[in-house]
Amino acid sequence: MSEVTAQMVRRGRGPTAEEAARRRQRARDVRSARERLTSSIGLERAFDYELLRIFAHYRIGAFLPLTLFALCVAAASAVWLPLVWSAVWLCGVLGSIAAVAVFARSFLRQAPDSVALRGSRRRAVIGEVTQSTAWALLALLPFSVEAANAQTFVLFVLVIVAAGTTMLAATVPLAAGAGLVPLSLATLGLLLVTRGFESVMLVAMAVGAQLFFLVLSNHLFRSTVAALQSRAEKDAIFGELEQAKANSDEARRRAEEANLAKSRFLATMSHELRTPLNAILGFSEVMKNEVFGPHASPSYQEYSTDIHESGLHLLNLINEILDLSRIEAGRYELNEEAVQLAYVVEECRHMMGLRARAKNQNFRELVDPSLPRLWADERAVRQIVLNILSNAIKFTPPGGEITIKVGWTSSGGQYVSIKDTGPGIPEDEIPTVMSSFGRGSLAIKTAEQGSGLGLPIVKGLVDLHGGGFQLKSKPREGTEVIVTFPASRVMDALPAVDVTEDKPPTRPARAA
Repeated sequence: MSEVTAQMVRRGRGPTAEEAARRRQRARDVRSARERLTSSIGLERAFDYELLRIFAHYRIGAFLPLTLFALCVAAASAVWLPLVWSAVWLCGVLGSIAAVAVFARSFLRQAPDSVALRGSRRRAVIGEVTQSTAWALLALLPFSVEAANAQTFVLFVLVIVAAGTTMLAATVPLAAGAGLVPLSLATLGLLLVTRGFESVMLVAMAVGAQLFFLVLSNHLFRSTVAALQSRAEKDAIFGELEQAKANSDEARRRAEEANLAKSRFLATMSHELRTPLNAILGFSEVMKNEVFGPHASPSYQEYSTDIHESGLHLLNLINEILDLSRIEAGRYELNEEAVQLAYVVEECRHMMGLRARAKNQNFRELVDPSLPRLWADERAVRQIVLNILSNAIKFTPPGGEITIKVGWTSSGGQYVSIKDTGPGIPEDEIPTVMSSFGRGSLAIKTAEQGSGLGLPIVKGLVDLHGGGFQLKSKPREGTEVIVTFPASRVMDALPAVDVTEDKPPTRPARAA
């Protein structure tokens, strides 16, 4: 237990799905073992109750058929017996059938949790024995008459009753076995009045049939238990699925609440941070440019410059966090218009040219001039290119080269490729670089200023346009970022309209 807790602490979260499933399975096994130990037949209480419930339903359903069969047997026995004796036997059989049906009905009326299973099973056994004994009294018929066909008639009735008893009481094996005992003893008792070999063989076959019915009853009991176990497992699976769905709905609701709280927090903090930050940027720029006169000490101007640059960095960080949160929440709205991709890339290169010249870096441009316009958000496209160029300039050493390519993709779309000659990124660090606030080992070692949000924002903006993002990098070979826009966003150039064809023909000038 301590090991699991240590793993949970190291992970910083709860148990995994596999661990939770193993815990639920262990809990079910313990509960099942406890119920089997307290059960008299080695099954869980739910199975005990279900088997008795099935027995009760069978007995209630068989009440009318057994009553009609008893009436027929009593009418047939009147051929050999006095009518009073047949009526007395019929009353005993009908009374036992009714008693078992009353017990079954009272059992079904009770609440499952309040039923005493052991006592109910005992009453079921007593009811089966009583009913079988009443039917077995018919075996006295051959002792009172000499007719040979009376013995055959009794054997026929005892075999049918044995079959019905074992099948109807199959879900309570003890009751099925106890109910068969009086019928088998009555069948064997007929040997006392048997005269011929054929009659002995007939009695033996009847007893064998009754034992065969008992074996079939045992097989039916096992099949019923297997069906109940299968249904219980299915119900358990459905319960787990419903619980998992409830947990998923609850987790989604909490995630939506957390996302809403995050959005409110970012909106509030954005306003609260921008207000003093604008003052810091404004006053620091005034002091940096010495608008009201030169500083008494040159260090003051350096401090003002540092304050202004730090404020700009903080403002950029706030903007990036807000952009990423809007993208992740699906609330970033694209203001789409016709955009010339090559022009946007050239504009971004010109904006970043000062930083590149400061590090003595060169740009190499390979731009296809025949590219038509794109239907895209110009601000988003500019931010994509600026973020990629900023990373390339940041990690390319002085004197390096940055290659910019703009052209067609094989599927008819357009792409922008920016490749630098920097140190590259190890393959195992690419997922870290692509995650929010993730920074590679090179950025940490060189203490490069950045928030780690540039590439995640680029990836999100590209996804909003339905495009593709690819990062290729190897140590000591540089890094290449390829952004593609789908062909559905390319605006094909329309053919020129010849306005001369629409002009009405001019009349020749009339001679003066």
